[in-house]
Amino acid sequence: MENIILFDPGIRSLNKGDEIIMRSAEKEIERILKNNYVIKCGTHTPVVTFYQNTRFNPRSSFYEGAKYKFICGSSLIWKNMFKPRPTFNVNWFNCRAYKNSILYGCGIGQVKSKGNYYTKKLYDMIFSKKYVHSVRDNKAKEFVESIGDYKAINTGCPTMWRLDKDFCKDITSKKADGVVFTLTDYSKNKSSDKLFLKILEENYKNIYFYPQGAYDLEYLKSITDMKGIRIVSPDVNEYSRFLNQNDVDYVGTRLHGGLFAMQHKKRSIIITIDSRAKSIDEDYNLNTVARGKIETELENKINSEFKTEIRLNDMNIKKWLSQF
Repeated sequence: MENIILFDPGIRSLNKGDEIIMRSAEKEIERILKNNYVIKCGTHTPVVTFYQNTRFNPRSSFYEGAKYKFICGSSLIWKNMFKPRPTFNVNWFNCRAYKNSILYGCGIGQVKSKGNYYTKKLYDMIFSKKYVHSVRDNKAKEFVESIGDYKAINTGCPTMWRLDKDFCKDITSKKADGVVFTLTDYSKNKSSDKLFLKILEENYKNIYFYPQGAYDLEYLKSITDMKGIRIVSPDVNEYSRFLNQNDVDYVGTRLHGGLFAMQHKKRSIIITIDSRAKSIDEDYNLNTVARGKIETELENKINSEFKTEIRLNDMNIKKWLSQF
């Protein structure tokens, strides 16, 4: 029996998308985790204090002796760790627990930022040079390989790994009577989002809102009177139950709310609001509409028949998994 650490973005996260990622991440490496001693540590909070970091005993520490350490998904790779969000709460003084960690389906959180010496040295203390890292798009692969002697492979996000051709054939191409939609509290555009809601109201009989982020519902209430909109529980188990029991499409700005809907064989349209979903779309062929093209493209997309054809790279996924 070996010790394995999962650095989990879903712990203390204000975004249920991180929990959705983690569910898939655990499922896809189940055979690696089976019969081993596994613990989870949150990426949003420091794993250890500065004092604990300096007092580690390499011979007895669980962290030092772990066979594998996986940093699991989400937009955790920041090009400038001088200005990190709480999504990856690590620095030079508390990073020892992460030593020799393996990236697993991670993406970039600051696409336009520039790297710096501090960030490179921090990642040198964290990232494994023994194993090939799994990243979710080509931009992340290029960045990881540019900052040091690392090898990375584009596997996509683990939430996509089961969306192969056979699975996607079972996702209908025709519009449903209802729709579940999402908005994003940290990327507000009231005029665009009001138009988005108007189009949904004109094209669906039943309208549901999934508040994936902690403040998404508050934002929705600021742009509409909520008439005719029913709220789905933010609990991921309840969202899963809702998707299984209702005839709905998914249309929304939350990427992983959409990927989770696709896992439940729901026709999904992702509204791209930043470079992250756009990068994944470029590599894996999601059905998307850019926020700036909602007025001209969304209604036609909703009322058209379209297939779900995710371009998975099965060879890359198998190659990464074969290391373990």
